[in-house]
Amino acid sequence: MTVATFVSATFIRAPYGRHSRPGWGSSISPRLGWFLMESPTVWMSAILFPCGRMSSNPTSQILLMAFLAHYIHRTCIYPLRMRPGSKPCPVSVAAMGFVFNIYNTYLQIRWISHYGNYTAAWLGSPKFFVGLLVFITGMIINMWADSVLLSLRRGNEGYKIPRGGLFEYVSCPNYLGEMVEWLGWAVMTWSFAGLSFFLYTAANLGPRAVAHHDWYHKQFPQRYPKSRKVLIPFVY
Repeated sequence: MTVATFVSATFIRAPYGRHSRPGWGSSISPRLGWFLMESPTVWMSAILFPCGRMSSNPTSQILLMAFLAHYIHRTCIYPLRMRPGSKPCPVSVAAMGFVFNIYNTYLQIRWISHYGNYTAAWLGSPKFFVGLLVFITGMIINMWADSVLLSLRRGNEGYKIPRGGLFEYVSCPNYLGEMVEWLGWAVMTWSFAGLSFFLYTAANLGPRAVAHHDWYHKQFPQRYPKSRKVLIPFVY
C-alpha cells in the first residue's frame, strides 16, 4: 500500500484544496468531507480498544490518548476552523480516506490494546520518552502551521505566501509536522504497525508537498522565496 500510494501520489495530485479540479465525480463540503474521512479514527478506537486484552493497561491507555489527541483535533476541531467557502471535496477522495482510516485505525489500536505487550516500565524507557517528545514536537508544528495557513484564507482575497517560523525554510511545515508526529509514534510504540503508518504518511505527504511547492512557484513566480525547500529545512 505504501509503495502504491507513493507512486500514485507522485503522478496524480489528489484533487482537493488548491489542487481541486473537475472530473472526480460528486463533491461535498470540505468540512463534511474531512469529518467523515477522519471519523473512523475516533469511533473505531472507542469500539476496538475496550475489546483488547491490554485495555486496562495504563501504558496502552497513554498510547491511546496520544493517538486520539491528534485525531480528535483532526476530526472535530480542524474542520470547524476551515473557511466556509473552501473548495469542495470530491466524495471519491473522502471515501478513500475513510477506507484507509478504517484499516489503519484497526492496525494501530489492535496493536496497542491487544498484541503489544507494554509494561509499566515502558513508560520510563528511552524509546517511549524520545518517541513521545518527537510526537509532541510534530503535533505542535502541525497545528501551528495549520493555524498560519487557515489565517491566510480568511475573506476572499485568494492565496497568499505564508510567512514566519518554519515557513521561511520549507513550503509545507504542516506536512513535516505530521510526518514527525508519526515518526514519534513509531518510536514510542516500537512496532511494525507504527513504522508502517509513518512510512505510509511519508509516501502520501511527500509527493503532495512537492506538488504544493511547485504550485507556489507557479502562482508567485517572482515573489516566492527561491531558498525555501519543499519539506526538510536546508535539505529537501
